[in-house]
Amino acid sequence: MTEPLTFTFADDGAIPNSRLPLLVYRDAVPPDPAAIERLFAANRWPPAWRAGVHPFHHFHSNAHEALGVARGEATVLFGGPNGRTLAVKAGDVVVVPAGVGHCNQHETPDLLIVGAYPDNANRPDLYRGRAGEHGAVVANIARVALPLADPVSGQNGPLPRLWGS
Repeated sequence: MTEPLTFTFADDGAIPNSRLPLLVYRDAVPPDPAAIERLFAANRWPPAWRAGVHPFHHFHSNAHEALGVARGEATVLFGGPNGRTLAVKAGDVVVVPAGVGHCNQHETPDLLIVGAYPDNANRPDLYRGRAGEHGAVVANIARVALPLADPVSGQNGPLPRLWGS
């Protein structure tokens, strides 16, 4: 079982972030989009899209998100403008708690990410940390259900232990 790296980010007044840690699994999945989709689906994170990461700061206030890197590499700034830049590559998975900002800083031309949300999640919204949103999104984040399984390792994976699900 792959043990993820963990990162937490404080609310910066625009990007609320989360008390839950961002999870980064290195070399956790085959660098193949179909294989990542099968793994996520088997672990109760139905795949929702194939693309890259938006090149602007954004977050989801009503859903957690898994990013499975199928091809290429990217540098992503997590936690808002004052957060932490992390390099991800094919085979990595990042689990982004609801409220945690993410912004693509650079990507290779072949980047392909499989995105997924827990099977107990709402259709994800998208916020950019604009003035006047903060109070409502913080309330939304507090209501987001914890996932029932880890997208990489299932019910006995690290996510339930690290997130207290």
